[in-house]
Amino acid sequence: MSNQRHYTPVDKLFMQVSYALRTLLPFSGSPYRVTPAKTIEESAMTEQETKHVAGLMRINHTGEVCAQALYQGQALTAKLSEVRETMEKAAEEEIDHLAWCEQRVRELGQRPSILNPLFYGLSFGLGATAGLISDKLSLGFVAAVEDQVCKHLDEHLEQLPIADEKSRAILEQMRLDEAQHSTNALAAGGFKFPKPIKIGMTLLSKVMTKTTYRI
Repeated sequence: MSNQRHYTPVDKLFMQVSYALRTLLPFSGSPYRVTPAKTIEESAMTEQETKHVAGLMRINHTGEVCAQALYQGQALTAKLSEVRETMEKAAEEEIDHLAWCEQRVRELGQRPSILNPLFYGLSFGLGATAGLISDKLSLGFVAAVEDQVCKHLDEHLEQLPIADEKSRAILEQMRLDEAQHSTNALAAGGFKFPKPIKIGMTLLSKVMTKTTYRI
């Protein structure tokens, strides 16, 4: 006899509200791992450099908001229990990134993007839709999104001031984790998206990065 709990639609609704609040409210996501920047001293940067780094970390924070929403949407509609568990596990690991980025943004004297609720809703809808179509597509979508995130992180690592070792340590660890998420999704049976679709996803991601850099 299975001990797995079966949730009612109302249970699932309240769970999704809880996940959303934990993602969107300030300092509400508790990381499972300590930030990689914890033991690194803050280095002196110019006002312009500080503002630029804060913008980059704000983009990364919004990216993690989108990742949370994507995984929760997919977990809600996934057909196979093992796929659902994969999505939920990935979401837990992304909480670390979410908390690390928010902490770094605030250390730099800035705040997360006010557009986060909008991007959360859009990402949740995309994730839920992908899960409804098929688990194979859902896993493939995760791999494609994580590949996009890795590209953004590579670009941001190149743009960081040499002195900013704290932000670099965070982004390097995130880069390792995101690449592993992509590998895991494909290994679990995810559909490998063709290049034209990836190009379209790149264009959409640029909308997010351009807007959240400042707001």
